Amino acid sequence: MRAVVMGGTAGIGLATAEQLTKTGIEVTVTGRDQGRLTALAGRVAGAEQLDGTDREAVAAFFEGFGSFEHLVLAFGPGAAGFGPIREISLDDFEAAFTAKLFAYIHAIREAQVTESITMISAASARAALPGTVTFAAVNGTIERIVSPLAAELAPVRVNAVAPGVVDTAWWSFLPADQRQAQFDAAAGSVPTGLIGSAADVAGAIEYLIGARLVTGTILPVDGGFTVA
Repeated sequence: MRAVVMGGTAGIGLATAEQLTKTGIEVTVTGRDQGRLTALAGRVAGAEQLDGTDREAVAAFFEGFGSFEHLVLAFGPGAAGFGPIREISLDDFEAAFTAKLFAYIHAIREAQVTESITMISAASARAALPGTVTFAAVNGTIERIVSPLAAELAPVRVNAVAPGVVDTAWWSFLPADQRQAQFDAAAGSVPTGLIGSAADVAGAIEYLIGARLVTGTILPVDGGFTVA
């Protein structure tokens, strides 16, 4: 059994690639950073340098890769577009859609996947947090296309995982003290009293990949944030 994890060199993508490899799946990781890809030698079945926004390169990759069972889409624009709507640039807003939503859709169109597609969304899709309009728009659109894709691409199952606050390098744009303050505030605002780890989200992705009767579903992995 083979899987492709796009954006699998760090954070949630890397944790997912490592977790699926432990279960015996042959995982090929794609990413832009050659240094990170080189560091994966021996840890996954394959590592390919690929920019998810390069449509010709993505199409060529999947044409050469052939048929496989599971696709995980875990890349994105980082913190681009974070901030009040009147202060962020429209270029950043458009870049967020290009780097995540449009790139996800293009990968889905090109991939010769036979069993499951799992996308990474975010709790911001269903929240009302100032400064997250861009994230809400991008991730909200991703969540909205899950069910029609599941119907259209059947019997391939299509699902999304929606993390809340997860302690990954995504937060590196903040100084360490501000980052910790964000984590403490987030943990104090959710029923579980916890923020997530990349491994927590990887476990949810592993579940969806193996859940033969689950499709068209958005699985929150947010400590209860969206029900609090």
